[in-house]
Amino acid sequence: MIAIGEKAPDFTLPVTRTGAEPEELTLSALAPRKVVLYFYPKDDTPGCTTEALDFTRLGPDFDAAGAIVVGISKDSAKSHAKFCAKHALGVGLVSDEAGTVCDAYGTWVEKNMYGRTSMGIQRATFLIDATGTVAQVWPKVSVKGHAEAVLAAVQALG
Repeated sequence: MIAIGEKAPDFTLPVTRTGAEPEELTLSALAPRKVVLYFYPKDDTPGCTTEALDFTRLGPDFDAAGAIVVGISKDSAKSHAKFCAKHALGVGLVSDEAGTVCDAYGTWVEKNMYGRTSMGIQRATFLIDATGTVAQVWPKVSVKGHAEAVLAAVQALG
């Protein structure tokens, strides 16, 4: 997994926002804004929905702190569009269907559930500073209170 102090791996992938057609998003083009890049397993599942809604609710606070919040999963842009529309999400959702960004950040991992192993996205969040360097990492996210903790870190970064 990418660590604090490392340069955030750049990417260009489709991003979907509520009420808009998918467009290309290049991570490095977001500088000098701070970026909260959160990886989540699957659109429209309970934990992922709660996390997206929490980041949406705090969107004005992230914006005031000079940060943009971007979610990323292996779901398609079409799936993201349905998810955004259903919940009126205020965060952009990046589609990493090939998994290249998940691999680059180290979030595509072996998971064990009920004795069965499979590959999947580990819920993780990366705070990227204005220079494109990883300033903070939350490697195994528990959804409750997570968006608030990330916001506090963004605000502390200045």
